[in-house]
Amino acid sequence: MNAPRPRLVLIDGSSYLYRAFHALPPLSNDAGEPTGALFGVVNMLRATLKDKPDYVAFVVDAPGKTFRDDLDPQYKANRPPMPDDLRAQVEPMMQVVEALGMPILRVPGVEADDVIGTLAVQAATHGIDVTISTGDKDFAQLVRPHIALVNTMTGSRTDSDEAVIEKFGVRADQIVDYLSLMGDKVDNIIGVDKCGPKTAAKWLDEYGTLDGVMAHADEVKGKLGENLRAVLHRLPLNRELATIRTDVELEQAPTDLALRERHVEDLKVLYARYGFKQALKELEGASGEGGAGDGGDAGGASGSARAGGGATGLRSTAAGYARGSSADDEALDPALAAPGEYETVFTDAQLSAWIAKLRAADEFAFDTETDSLDAMRANLVGMSFAVTPGAACYIPLAHDYPGVPAQLDRAAVLDALRPLFSDASKRKLGQHGKYDLHVLRRHGVDVAGYADDTMLESFVYNATATRHDMDSLARRYLGYETIPYEQVAGKGAKSIPFPQVAIDDASRYAAEDADVTLRLHRVLAAKLAAEPMLQRVYREIEMPLVPVLTRMEATGMKVDGDELRRQSADLSRRMLAAQQKATELAGRTFNLDSPKQLGALLFDELKLPVLVKTPGGAPSTNEEALEAIADQHELPRVILEYRGLAKLRSTYTDKLPEMVNPDTGRVHTSYHQAGAATGRLSSSDPNLQNIPIRTDDGRRIRRAFVAPEGRRIVACDYSQIELRIMAHLSEDAGLLRAFAAGADIHRATAAEVFGKAIDAVSGNERRAAKAINFGLMYGMSAFGLARQLGIGRGEAQDYIALYFDRYPGVREFMERTRQQARERGYVETVFGRRLYLDNIHARNQGLRAGAERAAINAPMQGTAADIIKRAMIDIDGWLAGHRERALMVLQVHDELVFEVEANFVPTLLEEVSGRMAGAAELRVPLVVDSGSGQNWDEAH
Repeated sequence: MNAPRPRLVLIDGSSYLYRAFHALPPLSNDAGEPTGALFGVVNMLRATLKDKPDYVAFVVDAPGKTFRDDLDPQYKANRPPMPDDLRAQVEPMMQVVEALGMPILRVPGVEADDVIGTLAVQAATHGIDVTISTGDKDFAQLVRPHIALVNTMTGSRTDSDEAVIEKFGVRADQIVDYLSLMGDKVDNIIGVDKCGPKTAAKWLDEYGTLDGVMAHADEVKGKLGENLRAVLHRLPLNRELATIRTDVELEQAPTDLALRERHVEDLKVLYARYGFKQALKELEGASGEGGAGDGGDAGGASGSARAGGGATGLRSTAAGYARGSSADDEALDPALAAPGEYETVFTDAQLSAWIAKLRAADEFAFDTETDSLDAMRANLVGMSFAVTPGAACYIPLAHDYPGVPAQLDRAAVLDALRPLFSDASKRKLGQHGKYDLHVLRRHGVDVAGYADDTMLESFVYNATATRHDMDSLARRYLGYETIPYEQVAGKGAKSIPFPQVAIDDASRYAAEDADVTLRLHRVLAAKLAAEPMLQRVYREIEMPLVPVLTRMEATGMKVDGDELRRQSADLSRRMLAAQQKATELAGRTFNLDSPKQLGALLFDELKLPVLVKTPGGAPSTNEEALEAIADQHELPRVILEYRGLAKLRSTYTDKLPEMVNPDTGRVHTSYHQAGAATGRLSSSDPNLQNIPIRTDDGRRIRRAFVAPEGRRIVACDYSQIELRIMAHLSEDAGLLRAFAAGADIHRATAAEVFGKAIDAVSGNERRAAKAINFGLMYGMSAFGLARQLGIGRGEAQDYIALYFDRYPGVREFMERTRQQARERGYVETVFGRRLYLDNIHARNQGLRAGAERAAINAPMQGTAADIIKRAMIDIDGWLAGHRERALMVLQVHDELVFEVEANFVPTLLEEVSGRMAGAAELRVPLVVDSGSGQNWDEAH
């Protein structure tokens, strides 16, 4: 076993003091001095020391401004002054910290958070386990291997991405974006109005990053969408303010933070003065073994090491004890957490021996190492294989650095392995293997028999239990800590490409990948086998979809760069015209992108009324504010036009040509099966699923996605699929009747709700019915419906009541689903996919209500995802005999897009429409709308 890593505890001093002040009663000593906060801090400090860390630091803010004040003069402008009772306890706290022998750090120009962040990353990089003792959620962005958070007031511990997800609903690397969207009233960071934790997490789950949310802001409906668009200009600043720096220049290194000898006499005086009798008693009876020997109050804090060693977990009596681990209930197999034995293959004899092992095995795990994350352009650097847990090999093929050992010829190795990869009877295992399939295909090796993928096994087994990367899965299901990539290739500016990684280091890292993949498969396959419905989702939907998506990604979609450049030029001209018009209206030049300059112009010079204010009370220049005064002056409307044009150009017309693969002349998106918990596919690099279509300018973007000469683009789209699934699940007679008759469902709903004949329904009544139909699936309240329709809340409530009177089966389905969610902790799609709802029993009413809304929506959205995946698998099988004439090139939510030989279009439309309609047997028919054209826009 390796020696345990040294441990560093970084204490967020301000968090300690404020949390203790608010958590504990207003105690005082015999002299009447306030001691409540000090008492809590002293107990927490002593708990830290009792656990005997190797290094420790107490970090507080230095007086004066920081770089964040320079970024935003309004930063923390609304913070109330420190209460007098609390201020009186600051100096005694610092005296206690000093007397305990703890290093105290204050760094001018930055906040304590940045000092902690820098030390944490430095320490983790240099083999030290770090515990950040804090109650501040901002620090969740720092959680990674060997950096954990402990809230000493509550005993809760956050030491992994899954723990961050459990607490916040987002990954650690999304925390900054999460905070940017919500804002922070205490720090005066202006976020999206009405965007709370659930909304922020939902957006990031759908769009991945803050940039993704901003890029698709036009697609967010209702008032919340308006609120988002109103602060788009502010969100990048929020991100800067919320990001904890990890590159502060410090005089101290982590290893400089060892405890000093305690000043016992000083501690006695302080404990006696403030009435800490138990602490004084234990101090007087202690053996005097330096700072770390101090004990806690009776029944007080205790420390326990994380299973398998690592960072320390701290507890405090201030609020009871820590909750248990969030890991699986079943005990982990120690054999699957043991170190592996790995071989580096340098000779033909070694290669032959391993090929013999692979040929003799029923299944084997494999992995590729490359020089790029772009699977369409990556070059193969090496390969790893495993046939039994704990034993694996790495075959280096293209490492290149001074003194590199001789390696086998890449082409010869691939020729030797090709028969194994092409043998469909030989089961291959991978972790996110779609990437590896692309890499091997580009090097002339087509893989048959790709049978299992541990990422997908984990995703289907429990989509929300953890992230589905190898490191997270190994930690959760094996209790195994994998070698981080940064350990072999470095990080940031000091990182090196994988071909330059020393083969010895690369071999341990790469062979471990294959080994851990095999170990994970043994665990996850058993878990799925115990759940027949989940096993069916995995075997019949997710795994068969892998080769389908691989083909679609490899095919890509042709983009007309000239068309995009024309659109960019046109957008630029119109932006310039808007700038000139704005200058003319203002009577002077100003920066249209500066809210400060714009606010001064609109409200100070032009004296326009301030109808919308920021949370800090300043006049707002967001979209809502400009819309509110657009009828009083032309300038606000011109500014809104300018912003819309700028967003389209920067997000789409300028960026898409840069993403065209020079080898293929096409754009190749990457599809993600293990993204949305409902099973919906997402895509990235580029995200082609969210090309805007609501405006003429947005629809123009789709015109740039074109068919080659002699071919056409065909689009086939499910019509109102989620409403049809609602009818199927609820078995409501009225909905079933309307869909069976092929009626306009929104007009039919309006006729039912308003008691009219279908042909007598007005446009506004149909609009209201449509809002109800879709709104109920997403948990829309009467308040939300009222805002969307511009009516009173009472009238909106009447609409909803009428709807449920006419469609009682829908109400019964919704209540039945909520109850099932409460009883089981999850809901299911028609095909058995599960969505676990961690907050269905939450004490917080908002979290619980969000889980109930998800419980209703997930079966519909998830079933829709399952249906189109089933259709894709079926259609891809049919296309196998027609690939020269037709290709499936894109999936967008409920739509499939094809590139088709012109004279083959009628055949494809008939086959695809029929197969999409037959992808599920529901109580109502599935309807498919189709079209074709020279480009994607024309196909609609």
